[in-house]
Amino acid sequence: MKLSCVKLASLTVLALVFYGVGNGPLPAADQISYIELDGSSIERLDPQFDKLIADGAKIEKLVEGFEWAEGPVWNRKEGYLLFSDIPNNAVNRWQPGKRLSLFLRPSGYTGRTPREGELGSNGLVYDSQGRLVLCQHGDRRIARLEGKNKFKTLADKFEGKRFNSPNDGVFKSNGDLYFTDPPYGLLSDPNDLELRRDQELDFCGVFRVSTKGKVTLLTDQMTRPNGIAFSPDETILYVAQSDRKAPLWMAFNVAENGTIDKGRTFFDASELAKDKERNAGSPDGLKVDRDGNLFATGPGGVLVFSPDGTHLGTLRTGQATANCAWGDDGSTLYITADMYLCRVKTTTRGLGF
Repeated sequence: MKLSCVKLASLTVLALVFYGVGNGPLPAADQISYIELDGSSIERLDPQFDKLIADGAKIEKLVEGFEWAEGPVWNRKEGYLLFSDIPNNAVNRWQPGKRLSLFLRPSGYTGRTPREGELGSNGLVYDSQGRLVLCQHGDRRIARLEGKNKFKTLADKFEGKRFNSPNDGVFKSNGDLYFTDPPYGLLSDPNDLELRRDQELDFCGVFRVSTKGKVTLLTDQMTRPNGIAFSPDETILYVAQSDRKAPLWMAFNVAENGTIDKGRTFFDASELAKDKERNAGSPDGLKVDRDGNLFATGPGGVLVFSPDGTHLGTLRTGQATANCAWGDDGSTLYITADMYLCRVKTTTRGLGF
C-alpha cells in the first residue's frame, strides 16, 4: 500500500494506491494537474543546457506505486505511453487525461512454472510498422507482440545458446534491431560477474538481429551493457554500462555493414557514482535528441551530454532512474524512476519527432 498526495486545482486529494503482483488496481493517474516530484531538481552545469531545458522547468510526478518502472516508449499513432514494471511482469499504459491502465500481462515471462528473478519485459520499442517489440527478461528473448498475449520470437539464441536477459534495444533505419544482453533477469546475484546457474553464454553482449533473423555478436567486451541508442546519422552507437565497478557510457563507430569498432569511453561516471547518497543509480537507459545530445539515465537522474561528451546538466529525480523516452510532440521527456513515472518539458525534440 502506498499513500500519495495529488493537487487538484486548489484542493489536495489524499488517495490510497494499491499495486501488487496480482491483478489488483493500478495506481491512479490524476486527470487534471500534476505536482513536482518530491526531492527533484534540475542541475545546470553548462550554458548549452539552457537551450535544451527552459529556465523554470520542473520534473512532474504523473503516477507512482510501481515496483521498478522501465522501458518507456511513446505510441505516436494513438498518443499514449507504454512502460514496463519488471517485477510485476507487466506493461502499463498512460495517456494524458485518462486513468492508467494495464496494457499487457504477462509481458516478459510467459511460462507456467513460478520462478524468481526479474520476470517482466524491460526495454520496449516500436518497429517501422508500428508493432511493439519487447526485451523479455523471463523468456530470455526479443519478441514481437502479435495479438492479445501472443508473441513471436525474433531472437532467443546465439550460436545455439540462450541469451542472458535482453535488456534494451534500438532499431536502425534499415530495420535491424540492436540490443543489449546483461544478466539481470537470470536466477542469481546480478552483481556477481561469474557464470549464473542458468547462464548459457559466458559473456554479456551487444547484438544485432537482422530483418531476416540473423543474430550477430557486435561486442562481448562490456561487462554490463544496458541502454542503447544511435546518433541521428546512425554513425555512432551509444551503449551504457551499468557495472557498479565501471559505470560508463561507450561510443562505437558504426561501419557501413552495420558492425561496430572497439569503441571509446564517451563518459566515465565513476566519480559521480562514489557519492551514492546524492547520485543514486547507474548508467541505464538513454535517448538522443534531434541534434545528437544524449539524455542518459545514470547516477543522479537523467544526465544530459552534448555529442562531444560534455556533461551539460542533470535532471535530478532524487531516485535511482531507469529510463526515459520522448513523447507528445517530441518535446516532453517521460522518465521512469524507481516507483515513479515522471515527465519534464524540453525545448529540444527527441530523435524521430
